[in-house]
Amino acid sequence: MQIEERQSGEVTVIKVNGDITLNKGGDVLLKDKVQSLLQQGKKKLLLDLGAVSYVDSAGLGQLVQVYATTKNHGGSLKLLNLTKRLKDLLVVSKLLTVFDSYESEAEAMASFGAGA
Repeated sequence: MQIEERQSGEVTVIKVNGDITLNKGGDVLLKDKVQSLLQQGKKKLLLDLGAVSYVDSAGLGQLVQVYATTKNHGGSLKLLNLTKRLKDLLVVSKLLTVFDSYESEAEAMASFGAGA
């Protein structure tokens, strides 16, 4: 799994490429990246999951954990470009209602409010 980060106004876009799974260490990579950004004072995080091919239960748990961690630090984490497979997984696990998810980056950016 690879993570690319870029700044768009006040929003940090985190693009994830590859699988978010336990055996490939993707879950830990994601957690470390989000914690690092929060420590830098970046509170508006947009997770672009368009290039994620597979998420296992550990990866799903990690998505929930980084969401909770971000919220506990007074920030917000939103999802962008969910693949059909990931969207189905979130529906089945009833987690789709927990996350704010968007199809377009413009929509997602607007959801963060002014200055995003």
